[in-house]
Amino acid sequence: MAHANGTIGVQHYAMTIDADGHRIIADEPPSNGGKNAGPSPYDLLLASLCACTAITLRMYADRKEWDMSRLTVELRFSRDAEKLERVDRKLTIEGDLDDAQRARLADIAERTPVTLTLRRGIAIVTTLAPQPDDLDERLDEALEESFPASDPPSVSENS
Repeated sequence: MAHANGTIGVQHYAMTIDADGHRIIADEPPSNGGKNAGPSPYDLLLASLCACTAITLRMYADRKEWDMSRLTVELRFSRDAEKLERVDRKLTIEGDLDDAQRARLADIAERTPVTLTLRRGIAIVTTLAPQPDDLDERLDEALEESFPASDPPSVSENS
């Protein structure tokens, strides 16, 4: 399945993300204290939905052998005063397609994998990795427990 990891240092707020071997820079806009060195987290969220929508519809049109010469997916995220969030998605479909085919592509867009994941919600489980000092300490403890016979007898016991 999908995998990504990211690292941020002390610079506000640019960070590098590795998404399955692809390097992405993310940042915040100056209005949020960043330098706009890359897309913001919400831009990346929309980018993943955009990519999934476009790729899924391209695959579907290809499988049906429909003449979809170009597809543009435009997304806008908004949050109202009651903190209700929504994404508005606009499809611009070019090619020799009839109204039924265009409607079918819009219907498929409502059921792309990322669309369904976002609509269902997703459990996010956060854990803490051990601190390097903790890891060394736990390794020392494990070694002491695992190899007690290898410890030499104390010289002071027989003296």
